[in-house]
Amino acid sequence: MIALDLFCGAGGASRGIANCGFEVEGVDHINQNHYFHNFYYEDAVKFMQMGLDHYDFIWASPPCQAYSWSSKGRRNAGTEYQDLVEVTRHHLQKSGVPYIIENVVGAPLLDPVRLCGTMFPGLKVFRHRLFESNMNLKVDMECAHEGHEAKKRRSDSGDFFTVAGHWVGTTTEWGDAMGIDWMKKDELAQAIPPVYSEYLVRQIFDETNDNSTS
Repeated sequence: MIALDLFCGAGGASRGIANCGFEVEGVDHINQNHYFHNFYYEDAVKFMQMGLDHYDFIWASPPCQAYSWSSKGRRNAGTEYQDLVEVTRHHLQKSGVPYIIENVVGAPLLDPVRLCGTMFPGLKVFRHRLFESNMNLKVDMECAHEGHEAKKRRSDSGDFFTVAGHWVGTTTEWGDAMGIDWMKKDELAQAIPPVYSEYLVRQIFDETNDNSTS
């Protein structure tokens, strides 16, 4: 089966999708030198306009800056960011293909589920993300922040990392916290842990397989 990862970045979601058995193709308007699957250096909206119904699954992570709290601070006051959630949803619904749209808390997603790094053993990142789908998604885990703290300085006792901007942490530390070992630091700041996409995509295709054999 072939999956498409729109706005793929350096491929955090793609790795999780590939772990579910897909051949993955990524699309991004920035040339992603560290992306490890088939890559199209294209504008994602224009790519969607060419048609998507030949894919078996589509993941989309439209730019989050329009909704992110970190982009609304004084440093970025007055900056206009692209809002591409609605146009992305339009093209994905039109395709009829199973899809997931990922974005930050505050994005205008429809009936989303939420994941957090504290839900997954081995991750050391507080990273809340929302996920909308035309398939049934369930998250029966709860955040477990109690007893964990993100490092604010090198010398403090925090055991988690805030993987964003100029927060403390080396590239290796951020990568270990996210379960990613191939990205640069600025790429990690934009990524999701692969275990997020793997957890959700397995739900969709386990359900699809169950329905096809019943």
